[in-house]
Amino acid sequence: MNARFAAALLALAAAGPIHAQEPLADLAGRLAGMSAPVGYESALADFIGTLLPTARRDRAGNLLLPPGPNAARRLVACPLDEPGWVVGGIRPDGYLTVRRLPGRTPPLFDQHLEGQRVTLLGRKGAVPGVVAVRSTHLARDRPAIEAPFTSDQAFIDVGARTAEEARALGIEITTSLTGAKEPHRYGSSLLAAPVAGRRTACAALARAALSRPGRTATVAFVVEQGLGMRGLLTAVNESGPFEEVLLLDGGTAADAIEVAADSVRSGPIRLAVTRWTLRTRFGGTPVETVDLDDAAELERRLAAWLGGGQ
Repeated sequence: MNARFAAALLALAAAGPIHAQEPLADLAGRLAGMSAPVGYESALADFIGTLLPTARRDRAGNLLLPPGPNAARRLVACPLDEPGWVVGGIRPDGYLTVRRLPGRTPPLFDQHLEGQRVTLLGRKGAVPGVVAVRSTHLARDRPAIEAPFTSDQAFIDVGARTAEEARALGIEITTSLTGAKEPHRYGSSLLAAPVAGRRTACAALARAALSRPGRTATVAFVVEQGLGMRGLLTAVNESGPFEEVLLLDGGTAADAIEVAADSVRSGPIRLAVTRWTLRTRFGGTPVETVDLDDAAELERRLAAWLGGGQ
């Protein structure tokens, strides 16, 4: 990975390394402050790796923390990726056009892009930009009812006046981008940020793993969950077989932590998976919100599970 690129992304989370004593709320906020669009999760994985120095990376880019001796064949995984976009073109006037990355996206995902701040993950570091808003003067003769805004209509302004100036910032075709991250604490225990549930679940898993040095399961922070669970399936195929697989995420749930049985296909084999879903509000929006008290309960349950409990 380009060292300047990695350093710039780490700075988005906060200054200084993470450590075992960092409160869950702070760690969740720092992870939620980083961009990791699907296929571009390396910097976030590296960041978590500073907390888990015995972890290793596999060929898919997953971060894997091995279990203690005589452990059961169990795996707990938390996805790192999020939906995002890439630069599709660089115009002569310096504006950038956009294409959505493949994979699942929440409803109205593109509509949340119009008129917003964005962060581009350029080869020289993070580049701030804004998505231009359509001129009301040009809208006079348009039909009263228009099709919803899509990323194909987006023009990103990074302050460049020419294509050469844009490229000088380290921007090129396929440079990835997400909405600008600014995690927001409100109420007594609430955290709002894009994919806040998923990032908070990963923070809870990292802390639970540190509290259980003799853990009975492999811990994985997996990539490309939005691309057919490629990271999870690679971890299973390379480090398995596993008798039990636990998958964490954020999402709509009636309880603080919803438990559900599921299965995923790995080649000709269908793998049984248990999902633990951390309850969120306003899911799939820039203000997805998680209750940090629920996250603390998730951490406690994960620590017990890693110790051999259910």
